[in-house]
Amino acid sequence: MTAQRSTADLLDAAVRVRDAARSAARGAAGADSVLAALSEVVEYDHAHLARWDPLRRCHTTLAGTYPDDATAYIESRLHHDPVFPVLRGPARGGLWLGEVPRQLLEASPGFRDVLSPLGIEDGVAQCLFAADGRYVGMLNVSTRRPRHAPDPARAAVTLLTESLAAVVDPRAGHPPEEPPASPPAARRPGGLSPRELQVLAELTAGRTNREIARRLYVTPRTVGTHVEHILAKLDVPNRAAAAARAATWGIEPTP
Repeated sequence: MTAQRSTADLLDAAVRVRDAARSAARGAAGADSVLAALSEVVEYDHAHLARWDPLRRCHTTLAGTYPDDATAYIESRLHHDPVFPVLRGPARGGLWLGEVPRQLLEASPGFRDVLSPLGIEDGVAQCLFAADGRYVGMLNVSTRRPRHAPDPARAAVTLLTESLAAVVDPRAGHPPEEPPASPPAARRPGGLSPRELQVLAELTAGRTNREIARRLYVTPRTVGTHVEHILAKLDVPNRAAAAARAATWGIEPTP
C-alpha cells in the first residue's frame, strides 16, 4: 500500500511539473517554478535549468540553485567537459552520477572541481532536445545523498524531458517561422543540403571523417561522400578551403 501511495504521489508531482513547464513555456511563469515543482519528484540539494545559446555558444541560466562557481561552469565550460559527448549521445537519456564510469568522472573537471567539493554523491544531467532534434538546453540536478535502485523518480524525470525542453526552447509556443526549418536549396548557403551543411560545420572544427561520423551517427563513408559533394558545390579544392568558406558564412558546429 505504501509503495502504491508513493507511486501515486510521484505521478501527481510529475503532473505538477508538467503544468508548471507549460506555464513557463507560455511566459506565464518563471523557470524557477518548474524547479520548485521538480523538487517534489526528485529531492535535490541543487538544480539548474539552462538554455543553449547557439550564437554565443554557451548555456544561459533560466533558473538554478547552485553556487556561483558551479553556475559559471555550467554556463561556459560544461559543453567542453569530457562527459558532455556522452550526454549528447544517441540514447539521449539522462546520465545519473552513479552510472558514470569512474575513469570518466576522474577526467571530468565538472565533477572533480565543481561537484565533488560540494559533497555531491548523486544526481542527473539531462540534455534537452526540441521535437525537430535541436539541442536546446540542459537540466542538472544534484544531491548529497545517494539514490537507490529501483528509483521511480528516474523514469519520471525522463518522461518530463519534453516538457522541460519546451521551457528552454525559445521557439516553443510560437508558430513555425517561414520558411520552414529546411529552406529551399536556393536559400541555403552554397545550395548545400541540410546534412551537407552539418558536415560543413564539422569541417570548421578540423574533424576527421571518422570523428564527424560519430557525432552525426552515420558511417565515415557517408561523411566522405558528403565532403565530396560539398567541395564540388562550393568549387573549392580541399576541406580547409571549404571550412574557410563556412567561416565567412558564420557556420559553426553544435557543441
